[in-house]
This record gives sequence, C-alpha cells and structure tokens, in this order.
Amino acid sequence: MNDSRQRVALVTGAANGIGRAVALALAGRGIFVYINYLSDTKNAEKTLEQIIEKKGQAKLAPFDVTDQDACKKAVKMIVKEKRCIDILINNAGKRNDSLMAMMGQQAWQGVMDTNLTGFYNITKPVVKHMIKNRFGRIVNMASAAGQTGNSGQVNYSASKAGLIGATKALAREVAKCNITVNAVAPGFIETRMLDGIDTAEMIRSIPAQRIGTPEDVAHAVDFLCSEKSGYINGQVIGVNGGMI
Repeated sequence: MNDSRQRVALVTGAANGIGRAVALALAGRGIFVYINYLSDTKNAEKTLEQIIEKKGQAKLAPFDVTDQDACKKAVKMIVKEKRCIDILINNAGKRNDSLMAMMGQQAWQGVMDTNLTGFYNITKPVVKHMIKNRFGRIVNMASAAGQTGNSGQVNYSASKAGLIGATKALAREVAKCNITVNAVAPGFIETRMLDGIDTAEMIRSIPAQRIGTPEDVAHAVDFLCSEKSGYINGQVIGVNGGMI
C-alpha cells in the first residue's frame, strides 16, 4: 500500500449490522466503499448517509451474491469506475435454523448459496483483478458456529466452516501476489441475528460477560485491511469475548 491512490473496498451485506460497521470503519480512514445489499434499500441508504456525514466516500452497489452473472457485472462496473478493488469484505450472510432431522432442502441450499457459493461468486472475479494489481486484502465473515458447531444450525455451521477452509486455501494461492485472505469469526453480536432471542443465557457463557457490538467486529476487520496486517494470512480471528 505504498502509492497515493485512494483505496477501494467492496463490502457485501453492508446495509446494516456488522457490514455497516465495517463500511463506516473503512470509509473513516479514507477508503472509498461500495455498499452492497440485496433488497434493503432504506438501510443501505442509511449506511451511505452515515459515511457521508463523517466526510467519507461511498456508493451503493445493489446485487445478489448468489447470482454469478450479477457479481461479474458489479465487479466490472467497479473496476471501470475505480480501476481496481483493493479490499473485499465477504459479509453477506443468511441463516435458516432448524434441527437436521427437520431441515428441508431449501433451508440447506439457501444458506449454502449465500454464505459459501456467494463467497465464490464475488471473490473469483475480484481476486483476478487483485492478482493483476499485485495487491489485495480479503476478509471473510465466518462465525464461531463454524468453529464449534451450533445445535439447530447444521446448515449455517457447515457453510461457515467451509468458508474458513476456503480462506486458508485461497490465502496459500495468492500470498505471493501480496494478497492476504483472512477470516473473522464473531461470537454473539448485537445484530438482527439475535432478534427475538433471550440473551441472558448467552451472556453467562461469555467470559467477557457481554454481547459484542458490530464495532467490535469492525475493528478486527479494519486491522486486517490495513498496512500493518501484511504478514497475517490465512488466519481466523475470533471476536467472541473469550467463548472459544
């Protein structure tokens, strides 16, 4: 990161929660952020407004990470506008919980399509440009569930465990091109994922004795995208208050 050109980031699933916090953190240090979202235009626009209020620069980038052609078109558009994508945050995610014995095919496939195949769909075209430019930072949003497994979340846990494996493998492929690929594995975080859940029992299981915030996760992601993280590659950083 030794030239003066403004860095460019694409954050998937950035309409709210962790994605929004990451977008704000990156924009806060002068990075131009493309805010990806699927259908939540109102909240995506709120992310954009918050970035602009803090004197940052960003643009909305609506597309579905499960649509391979849409991903290719989005990457082509960004590269045409900004010449490159320096940072990719694979944050778009989905859960559809049920016990394995009761889980329908759609519940399994839908989670896999977003959490794991979505990673493939957007990362493949992005990494090609990073290889050409001999620089890149890729951070994948895994989960503590992908490290330990969660009852009622076989699909979600499997998708996040797969993402961890993909992170480690891709890191080995592209390290020589000055590209790092790491994962952040949040524990219990204050997002819509916890809507309707009694968190009292959760808190008792967390050594830090609190639920994490999206900003807790964003700090870790921001560091992995910085100049200071150039020798950290293929790693999984837990942001879980000491649970694991």
